[in-house]
Amino acid sequence: MRALCVFCGSADGKRAEYRATATQLGTLMATKGIDLVYGGARIGLMGAVADAALAAGGKVIGVIPTDLVEKEVAHSGLTKLHVVSSMHERKALMAELVDGFIAMPGGFGTCEELIEVLTWAQLGLHTKPCGLLNVAGYYDPLLNFFAHSQHEGFITSVHADLLLAEKNPQELIIKMAEFKSPTTKELFEHLRDKI
Repeated sequence: MRALCVFCGSADGKRAEYRATATQLGTLMATKGIDLVYGGARIGLMGAVADAALAAGGKVIGVIPTDLVEKEVAHSGLTKLHVVSSMHERKALMAELVDGFIAMPGGFGTCEELIEVLTWAQLGLHTKPCGLLNVAGYYDPLLNFFAHSQHEGFITSVHADLLLAEKNPQELIIKMAEFKSPTTKELFEHLRDKI
């Protein structure tokens, strides 16, 4: 993997582990020669992961919409900062630049970004690994919801396996590097008798 997109909060959250793990992830990516692509802010977990990657000699590319440059306090020390016109353009460019996605703790935006790339994978629009860095059990409620949705027949086992969840950055990156995307036939097997 040459580049990964990291989705995470523009806040630090209440637990010290969130920022510590963001720093660990940024450092790890840089030492492994994996470029960081992220939302371009210098605050919160976004700033922590970027600063750590930069401090370890890594390449960091930010992508931020014009109207968020001031609100999210755009990072001025990145390898490259793309200022784009919309959130849609932001997400499309980040997806184009990377070989996989990692979601760390965050709020509505982070969850929306994760769900969108998972949906794209489910529809066969990309074959890139989607990772969830479940720091201090932050995403346990979301993982429980996905398990409930699978139990209720709305998520297939093939689709559930598209999300790779780990608590440790090193283990998550290993799992992502080993990821084999399902075939189009496997992704749509559940619809075979309906179309």
